[in-house]
Amino acid sequence: MAISELQLPASVHTHALADANALAKALAEEVAERLRQAIASKGQACVVLSGGRSPVPFLEQLARQVLDWSKVTVSLADERWVPVEHEASNAGLIARHLLHGAAAKARFIGLYQPSPTLEAAAELADQLLGELPPIDVLVLGMGDDGHTASLFPASPNLRQGLAKVSERRCLAMLAPAVPHQRLSMTRALLASAGFIALSVQGAGKLATLRAALAAEDPTEMPIRAFLHDPLDIYWCP
Repeated sequence: MAISELQLPASVHTHALADANALAKALAEEVAERLRQAIASKGQACVVLSGGRSPVPFLEQLARQVLDWSKVTVSLADERWVPVEHEASNAGLIARHLLHGAAAKARFIGLYQPSPTLEAAAELADQLLGELPPIDVLVLGMGDDGHTASLFPASPNLRQGLAKVSERRCLAMLAPAVPHQRLSMTRALLASAGFIALSVQGAGKLATLRAALAAEDPTEMPIRAFLHDPLDIYWCP
């Protein structure tokens, strides 16, 4: 199955790349160009990225792009509730693979906050995100269960997290597997981005997309909340 075989809404554009390296390069170049345009038009730019293992080549390609990183704010769509030094930290991932060299000049706004409870950490992150400029570029990933960011099916706060309109910018979320504790930007904040890209790899992710397109309830597969808005999907086998 190829991504061109999916029955996607007209607002969704697809980019089929040969392999993971080609995807990382193409996506990095697109993100960088949109950040340059934002800087040129308003003097600053904001990009929100996703963590995990698969974005590493993209982050390393993005770090090599030529732009005025001192005018860029970087944040995360979601985070594991662990200190930055923890191997599972998305903030740590960004520090290792993006924020070095010229890109070290970017401003980073993370989601993790040391707090007695996950809910308290989410409240602090929500307040901190009040300093986030309007999001110019958002890069999402997707799990095999149809989650995106840390908007997981069956998470207690999912309906609030998927609300189209919400004053909350960040919520506590629970993943179905260890580590359970997550912090996630809400759909209301994520969907405000000027440009949204979804990066997926492999036939399994195409099957997940096909399942997501077959029904409408976003609480079953949260990626559905983004599939009927303007979206660019970057895919490789």
